Amino acid sequence: MIIDTHCHLNSEEFSDILEQTLTNAKQSDVLRMIVIGMYKDANLKAVSLSKQYEELYATVGIHPSYVEETYDEQALIELTKNKKVVAIGEIGIDLYWVKDNLEKQIEYFEKQIELSIRLNLPVVIHMRNSAQEIYDTLRKYPLARGVMHCFSEDISWANKFLDLGFYIGIGGPVTYKKNHSLKQVAREIPLDRLLIETDSPYLAPTPFRGRQNEPAYTKYVAEEIALLRGMDVLSIGEITTENAKRLFKLEEVLK
Repeated sequence: MIIDTHCHLNSEEFSDILEQTLTNAKQSDVLRMIVIGMYKDANLKAVSLSKQYEELYATVGIHPSYVEETYDEQALIELTKNKKVVAIGEIGIDLYWVKDNLEKQIEYFEKQIELSIRLNLPVVIHMRNSAQEIYDTLRKYPLARGVMHCFSEDISWANKFLDLGFYIGIGGPVTYKKNHSLKQVAREIPLDRLLIETDSPYLAPTPFRGRQNEPAYTKYVAEEIALLRGMDVLSIGEITTENAKRLFKLEEVLK
C-alpha cells in the first residue's frame, strides 16, 4: 500500500473526474490519500470528501497565500472535531509570490502552530523561498510536529528540519533528471522520516511532467526513491505508509 500524504482532490481540476481519479489510485496501490485544506471553502470540501470516501482524510488550515482571509480559529476547531481531520495545514510562509506581507504570514503561521499543539495535531508546512523564516519560527515551538511538504531545499536544510523532529515530504520533482539536490535528500534522509506525496494536480512526476498530476502517480515517486536508495519499491511503500500512519495517527482514525 502507498499513501499520498498531500493532494488537492478538493480543487476544481478534480470536480468532474474524482471517481475515475480514485479508481486510478486504487489500481496503482495508492489506497489512502490526505486531502489538503488551504482556505475556508477548500477546508470544507476536504472534510466533506473525507466523510464521503473511506480512503480519504483531510487537513484544515489557512495557506500563506490566503492570509487576507479572516483567521477564524473557532471554525478550524469545529472542523477538527471530525475524526478524519488529521492535521492543521497547509500552513507556512511563501515569499515567492508575495513578499510585502511577511508579518501577517508569520502571524497566521504562529497562530496555527499554537492551535496544532493545543489540539495535538501535526502541521503540514508550505515553504517556498522561506526556509530561514520557517526554521526561525519552528524553533520557537519545540512541541510542534509535522511534515515539510514538497521539500525543495538542499540536504543541509533537510537536516535542520529533521533535527527539529519534522518529517520530509517528497513529491514528483524528485523524478526530474536535473534535480540533483532533491535526489540527494531522498537518498540520505533517515527512512523513518520520509513521506511521499503528489501535491496533485500540481508537479506531476516524470513521465507526466507538465500534465495534471493525480494520486496514482505517487508510485513514480516511490519508484524513484527506491532506485536512488538501492531498495525495492515495495519496501519504500511499506516504510512510508508506516511513517504516514504514525505521524497522522491514521490507525486511530480507522478504529
